[in-house]
Amino acid sequence: EKFDRLRYVEIKHGRISMLAVLGQITTKYGIRLPGDIDYSGTKFADIPTGISAFYKFSSAGWAQMIAFIGVLELFVMKDVTGEGEFPGDFRN
Repeated sequence: EKFDRLRYVEIKHGRISMLAVLGQITTKYGIRLPGDIDYSGTKFADIPTGISAFYKFSSAGWAQMIAFIGVLELFVMKDVTGEGEFPGDFRN
Protein backbone atom coordinates (compact mmCIF):
# COMPACT_ATOMS: atom_id res chain seq x y z
CA GLU A 1 0.00 0.00 0.00
CA LYS A 2 2.83 2.42 0.79
CA PHE A 3 4.44 1.66 -2.57
CA ASP A 4 1.18 2.44 -4.40
CA ARG A 5 0.92 5.76 -2.54
CA LEU A 6 4.50 6.67 -3.48
CA ARG A 7 3.83 5.76 -7.11
CA TYR A 8 0.65 7.86 -7.06
CA VAL A 9 2.50 10.90 -5.68
CA GLU A 10 5.38 10.49 -8.13
CA ILE A 11 3.01 10.39 -11.11
CA LYS A 12 1.11 13.41 -9.84
CA HIS A 13 4.27 15.46 -9.29
CA GLY A 14 5.63 14.36 -12.66
CA ARG A 15 2.53 15.68 -14.39
CA ILE A 16 2.78 18.99 -12.53
CA SER A 17 6.47 19.27 -13.50
CA MET A 18 5.65 18.66 -17.16
CA LEU A 19 3.05 21.44 -17.05
CA ALA A 20 5.59 23.77 -15.40
CA VAL A 21 8.14 23.13 -18.15
CA LEU A 22 5.51 23.70 -20.81
CA GLY A 23 4.55 26.98 -19.13
CA GLN A 24 8.19 28.07 -19.03
CA ILE A 25 8.67 27.29 -22.74
CA THR A 26 5.43 29.04 -23.67
CA THR A 27 6.27 32.26 -21.83
CA LYS A 28 9.87 32.29 -23.09
CA TYR A 29 8.45 32.01 -26.60
CA GLY A 30 6.46 35.19 -25.92
CA ILE A 31 2.93 33.86 -25.60
CA ARG A 32 1.16 35.66 -22.75
CA LEU A 33 -2.42 36.10 -21.65
CA PRO A 34 -3.96 39.43 -22.63
CA GLY A 35 -5.03 41.97 -20.05
CA ASP A 36 -4.11 42.73 -16.46
CA ILE A 37 -3.13 40.26 -13.77
CA ASP A 38 -4.30 42.49 -10.89
CA TYR A 39 -6.35 45.61 -10.21
CA SER A 40 -3.28 47.86 -10.00
CA GLY A 41 -2.74 47.50 -13.76
CA THR A 42 0.11 44.99 -13.88
CA LYS A 43 -0.13 43.22 -17.21
CA PHE A 44 0.64 39.56 -17.77
CA ALA A 45 3.37 40.67 -20.18
CA ASP A 46 5.05 42.61 -17.32
CA ILE A 47 5.69 39.41 -15.34
CA PRO A 48 9.14 38.02 -16.20
CA THR A 49 9.86 34.34 -16.67
CA GLY A 50 11.69 32.07 -14.27
CA ILE A 51 12.59 32.78 -10.65
CA SER A 52 12.36 36.55 -11.10
CA ALA A 53 8.58 36.19 -11.46
CA PHE A 54 8.32 35.24 -7.76
CA TYR A 55 9.08 38.80 -6.70
CA LYS A 56 6.39 40.39 -8.88
CA PHE A 57 3.38 38.92 -7.03
CA SER A 58 1.79 40.48 -3.97
CA SER A 59 0.98 38.50 -0.83
CA ALA A 60 -2.70 38.44 -1.85
CA GLY A 61 -1.69 36.92 -5.20
CA TRP A 62 0.36 34.24 -3.44
CA ALA A 63 -2.55 33.47 -1.09
CA GLN A 64 -4.88 33.09 -4.07
CA MET A 65 -2.50 30.71 -5.86
CA ILE A 66 -1.95 28.58 -2.75
CA ALA A 67 -5.70 28.40 -2.09
CA PHE A 68 -6.33 27.32 -5.70
CA ILE A 69 -3.68 24.61 -5.49
CA GLY A 70 -5.19 23.43 -2.18
CA VAL A 71 -8.64 23.14 -3.77
CA LEU A 72 -7.16 21.12 -6.64
CA GLU A 73 -5.32 18.81 -4.24
CA LEU A 74 -8.28 18.23 -1.94
CA PHE A 75 -11.23 18.09 -4.32
CA VAL A 76 -10.21 17.66 -7.96
CA MET A 77 -7.03 15.62 -8.43
CA LYS A 78 -8.08 12.40 -6.74
CA ASP A 79 -9.73 9.12 -7.56
CA VAL A 80 -13.32 9.98 -6.60
CA THR A 81 -14.89 6.67 -7.56
CA GLY A 82 -12.18 4.49 -6.03
CA GLU A 83 -12.08 2.45 -9.21
CA GLY A 84 -8.86 3.79 -10.71
CA GLU A 85 -7.28 1.28 -13.07
CA PHE A 86 -3.77 2.39 -12.13
CA PRO A 87 -2.07 4.81 -9.71
CA GLY A 88 -2.60 8.35 -10.94
CA ASP A 89 -5.84 7.54 -12.78
CA PHE A 90 -7.75 10.78 -12.19
CA ARG A 91 -10.60 10.19 -14.62
CA ASN A 92 -13.50 11.47 -12.57
